[in-house]
Amino acid sequence: MSYVTMYLKKKIMSRDSILAAIKKNQPDLKPLPSLDGLNQSTHIPKEQFKTVLQSIGGMVVEVADYQAIEQFVRENYSRQNRVISTLLELKTVAELDWQNSDPHDLENVELTIITAHFGVAENAALWITEGLMGQRVAPFICQNLAVVLNENDIVPTMHEAYARIGSADYGFGAFIAGPSKTADIEQSLVLGAHGSKTMVVFMMCD
Repeated sequence: MSYVTMYLKKKIMSRDSILAAIKKNQPDLKPLPSLDGLNQSTHIPKEQFKTVLQSIGGMVVEVADYQAIEQFVRENYSRQNRVISTLLELKTVAELDWQNSDPHDLENVELTIITAHFGVAENAALWITEGLMGQRVAPFICQNLAVVLNENDIVPTMHEAYARIGSADYGFGAFIAGPSKTADIEQSLVLGAHGSKTMVVFMMCD
């Protein structure tokens, strides 16, 4: 028997013995834990959402209507800068005819204003699909991102969020939480590394 053959035989025996030992010593099977109660929260989703978003660099502005959003945009963004939106209600402060243009033409957008299907309180993530983005690149290419969210469209946890979108039909979607940021380089926090530098959520309150 050659050295190579002996080596391979020992290797196979060693592998088989290891697998046999693992199989013999497996723990007893246990039922999966119950997920009941994961959607229950001791926090008011709206307040938790606001707290978390602010902690990750975002900002919440409570508004009663679109006129309040228009006023905020006029007061905080220069008229010389480009503002785009998918919302007809904001036609006096934002471009609406950009959704079929070349995505490269959006490189100079200062502010994008879109809406979200819902928000998640535990991490301040907003679920936004392509139909609400106008173009896939819109929330990521702009310098500043604003999202309109109804205060009643906030779920407590990601568990409930995935339950809502599990059977939904969409081509592209993303959970977006706060402005783009990274701390990979020298552990120094940099905002706007891969997307918008700021994020404001206009929370529609009844």
